[in-house]
Amino acid sequence: MKTTVKASKKITAIVLTVVMLFSLICVAGTVSAGAATSEVSLYSAAPIFQKYGMTTYEVYIQTKVNANNQKVYVHYNYVNYEPWRDVEAQYFTTLDDGSKIWKATFTSINTKYCIKYVADGVTYWDNNNGRDYTYGNSIGSAPIFAERIGYQYSYQSFTVNALLQNYAYHKNVFVRYTTDGWNTCHDAAMSYSSTKEDGTEEWTANLPISAYDTYSGNFQYAICYQVNGREYWANNFGANFDGYYYIHK
Repeated sequence: MKTTVKASKKITAIVLTVVMLFSLICVAGTVSAGAATSEVSLYSAAPIFQKYGMTTYEVYIQTKVNANNQKVYVHYNYVNYEPWRDVEAQYFTTLDDGSKIWKATFTSINTKYCIKYVADGVTYWDNNNGRDYTYGNSIGSAPIFAERIGYQYSYQSFTVNALLQNYAYHKNVFVRYTTDGWNTCHDAAMSYSSTKEDGTEEWTANLPISAYDTYSGNFQYAICYQVNGREYWANNFGANFDGYYYIHK
């Protein structure tokens, strides 16, 4: 009996050691985060096309790690009861603060997704605090983001919607636009519309321009957010927006 007890204790110790080693290997190889982290975060996302129950999304991701080997993915659920899929994001641009922006496009029925970032063998996640990201325009780490909504022109006006971080109560938000290729430009004030559950705000403006001007090819716009003595722009990463920036159906 004594020999059996000793053998049993040895087996238990070996099992515990293996489990601990396996745990250490997993921790060393993978670091996951439920919310956006300093390493990776959703920057902004918007639906760009909808048809036959499917939605195509355009997703921008921000990373802040100086790694030799980097891979960024949108991890998404195409439809319920199927395994989740990965689509690799491509490097898009570098912001003034040195962080990188990556861009991915994917199509799904379920439209449920999160962000996976692998840098030098370490994996980071942004899954919106365990809730994942779902259908609709989404702002992550971007200060301000131009929403894509349905067809935006109606009765001699063009609607512009924006999502922005609520950095302070007092703020100024406006649209700067042109109908002649920036030979001249005009500013139109945006008005507060609502506050979302995550604390971000929606603002809107109707620009008094004709359908001809809207789709002439000379119409462009950008959105400015002034708060706490700073100025943030949503200008499509320098390319500006035009009359075709809406959800195509």
